[in-house]
Amino acid sequence: MSEIRFDDRVAVITGAGGGLGKTYALEFAKRGGKVVVNDLGGSADGSGAGSSMADQVVKEISEAGGTAVANYDSVATVEGGEAIIQTALDNFGQVDIVVNNAGILRDKSFAKLTNAELEIVLDVHLKGAFYVSQPAFRAMKERNYGRFIFTASAAGIFGNFGQTNYGAAKMGLVGLSNVLAVEGKKNNILSNVIAPIARTRLTEDLMGALADNLHPEQVTSLVTYLCSEANEETHQIYSVGGGKYSRIFIGMAPGWFAGVGEIPTAEDIAANLGKINSDEGYIIPDSIAAEMQTLMAAFKGE
Repeated sequence: MSEIRFDDRVAVITGAGGGLGKTYALEFAKRGGKVVVNDLGGSADGSGAGSSMADQVVKEISEAGGTAVANYDSVATVEGGEAIIQTALDNFGQVDIVVNNAGILRDKSFAKLTNAELEIVLDVHLKGAFYVSQPAFRAMKERNYGRFIFTASAAGIFGNFGQTNYGAAKMGLVGLSNVLAVEGKKNNILSNVIAPIARTRLTEDLMGALADNLHPEQVTSLVTYLCSEANEETHQIYSVGGGKYSRIFIGMAPGWFAGVGEIPTAEDIAANLGKINSDEGYIIPDSIAAEMQTLMAAFKGE
């Protein structure tokens, strides 16, 4: 396979002042891409702001012979998202790649979680990805090309104690990406989700000795491929970390069909719960239409 390059491509990476985002920015620039390095410069919990983190990454890219500009806007507002994408358009005339990487943590058990801790996490992760991606999507449609990465988490896909706010936001990103994959397909706009496991400032205190083997660069290789012209995958979710790469999917099994027009009782449900819960013979629907096709097949007795 030929070398993957990003010549004549423009990538916008949020939260690119450190951790995973920084590795993406450096790698894209190394491979010829022009990069918008967005970072608010705040702490892990979202407080504070500053320009030094983004500026340092831009400096590293420039010194290595690459091309990048810094942006310090917050993803958590409509205006901030638009300004981030406008930075790409003003400096490079286009936007081809968006990696939604910016994130914060405000962990708290569900009973103790405050509304403020819910809102700020939803604002940065879920709304932030929306606010950045919408103006980018519009620009991509004009050029019939685009690549999106949304950064989810096992905390949302599988659940994790003390992260109801974070998990809800992260699973919301899966839904956002899935719809963009459907809407963007005719314009060659692909959208995928990663659930990364890596040592960053948000995770290094949580993982102990395991963190020594969870290098951010191991995630970068997958993101690099998914954002390239070589990639044809869309509507996917990938678990990635520690050198392991695997697909996560949402499947639907045949279940139990009560009959056309039948209204089963709760006792009927209880009696057939084994069939309802069985994962034998599952399929992986790629749209609402695919789900509806299974219902129509049941109506026909197939």
